[in-house]
Amino acid sequence: MKKDLISIIVPVYNAEKYIDKCINSLINQTYKNIEIIIINDGSNDKSEKIIGKYKDKRIRYYKNKNQGIGKTRNFGIDKSEGEFMMFIDSDDYLDIETCELLYNKAKKDNLDIVVCDFYKIYDEREKEEIKLEHFKNTTLKENPKLINIINLSPWNKIYKSSVIKDNNIKYIENKKYEDVPFVTNALKMAKCIGKVDKTLNYYAIHSNSETTIRDRRCFDIFDILDEVKKQFVDDSYIKDELNKLIVFIVTNYTIQQRVQEDKNVVKEFIDKAFSYLKENVPDYKNKKYYPNKKYIRRKIESNKLLTKMYCKVARLKYSK
Repeated sequence: MKKDLISIIVPVYNAEKYIDKCINSLINQTYKNIEIIIINDGSNDKSEKIIGKYKDKRIRYYKNKNQGIGKTRNFGIDKSEGEFMMFIDSDDYLDIETCELLYNKAKKDNLDIVVCDFYKIYDEREKEEIKLEHFKNTTLKENPKLINIINLSPWNKIYKSSVIKDNNIKYIENKKYEDVPFVTNALKMAKCIGKVDKTLNYYAIHSNSETTIRDRRCFDIFDILDEVKKQFVDDSYIKDELNKLIVFIVTNYTIQQRVQEDKNVVKEFIDKAFSYLKENVPDYKNKKYYPNKKYIRRKIESNKLLTKMYCKVARLKYSK
């Protein structure tokens, strides 16, 4: 690994509308010692042509057949040479100081992971600032709440590459939500984790995108949560926070069934979700699992029948 080099891994699939903004935000970083690893995951639009116009020597371009984002990110990890690594999706972009601020924090405090705040950009119009709870430099064992404080997406973070590679941390392949076990495993293995209290990452959310569409792949979330549980099977220190995470994720995805394309999947998923909760977090109805949620919201999310009724009414609204 090359000292002080940051490897930025960018999977690309049919991103012709967004890739310019992404690449420009990378090549204009105030921290210059970077390599930009762009992996074309079998795009059939103009993404390759757009990428080809950039002559920056720091760009390393690869073209593969379509393999999915998990395998593509793993490919990027294998190709990376930096002391640190970052991930960014091809429709997202960074503040130009992102690399410099995260790198400086990591080096100054000898951190394995540094996170920052981020914006959610909805359909390139609305912007929502997400401020993660502040925390001092720590570890997951010292502060198990981190698993619920830090968003479990690979972006808005810098990782010391040795933590990822020495522990063989990989993305799950051929599953949706593949990034969750990657981040939880990295948090577990990190010897020290810190935060830069600045909003530096711009995370784009598009209508009818991979992020927003709900189909039968939503059932992958149960396999993903099982993977996370395996990581901590012998770690009693995180049991309570892990249960909170499971309840949060499962109830969040049951409520999201309001935009599910197949009405038959809605019932099937909600039934599966509440069976999963009953098996893994028997006291899932306890209000401690629904912090900062109003009474009615909490009652809906913790009750199978009310969740089904909510989704049915919401689906009628969305279908109009």
